[in-house]
Amino acid sequence: MKVMLIAHTPEPEKIIATAAKLCYSSSDIGSLKDGLTEEKTAEFVNMLASIGHESVMEHVSFTFGIEGISRACSHQLVRHRIASYSQKSQRYVNEDGFDFITPPEIEAVPEAKAEFDRTMEVLVESYHKIAEMLTEKHKADFIAQGQDEKTAARNARKKANEDARFVLPNACETKIVVTMNVRSLFNFFEHRCCNRAQWEIKAVADEMLKLCREVAPNVFKNAGPSCVAEGKCPEGKMTCGKFAEVREKYKVL
Repeated sequence: MKVMLIAHTPEPEKIIATAAKLCYSSSDIGSLKDGLTEEKTAEFVNMLASIGHESVMEHVSFTFGIEGISRACSHQLVRHRIASYSQKSQRYVNEDGFDFITPPEIEAVPEAKAEFDRTMEVLVESYHKIAEMLTEKHKADFIAQGQDEKTAARNARKKANEDARFVLPNACETKIVVTMNVRSLFNFFEHRCCNRAQWEIKAVADEMLKLCREVAPNVFKNAGPSCVAEGKCPEGKMTCGKFAEVREKYKVL
C-alpha cells in the first residue's frame, strides 16, 4: 500500500483563518490576511477547533493518490460521499495477471494462504480465458460490421473486459485518486482511524492523517478516531475499550 499527497490548497491554515475572520469582521476581503502571522494563524485555527466552527474548513482540500489497495478497501472508501474519486477502471484496463491483496490474517495461516493463492490462480486463469473467448466473438462481430482487423481487435478486447471483470475478486489490486475537504477528512478519520475499522482502510486513513498533519499541524492536531476527536466513543457495547491507548497513539502519529 502506498499513500501520496498529490496536492493541497496552498497556505491551508491561513485560508481557514481568513475565511473565519470574514465571518466576524466588516473589513474588506483583500485586507483579511493582514496581520495573520504564523502564530496568530495557529491561535485562530485552535480557537476554531475548540468551538467546533468547521464550515470554514471546507475551503481547504487535499488530494491523495492511493495504490496497492484492494477493491474491498476502495468500496469502503467511496462510501464517503462528500469527496471526489478517480479509480483505475476494470472496464478499460486489461486485468490479465492481476495483482491481489492478501489480508494479514490469511497470510499468517499457511493452510489459509495456500487456499487463497490457489483461488487467485484459478480466477486469474478464468479471467484470461473468458476475455479471450469474448474477444474472438466481438472481433468477428466488429469485422462483420465493417471495421478493419486491427481496429476490431482493439475494440473487441475493450468490450470483452466489460464482462470478464465479473470474475475479478474483492482482493484485486486497484489505484484511486481521492480529494476531500478538511471537514470531510475529519469525518473520514473519525470513522476509519477507529480500532473497529477494517484493517486496510484504517492503514490508509492513518497514512492520510500523517500527511495532513505535516501540511496543516494545527488543523489536524486533534483529528483521528471519535475517541480522540470528540473525546468519547460512539460504539457503545462494541467499543474496543482502549481509549487511553488510542489517544496516546494519535498524539504522536
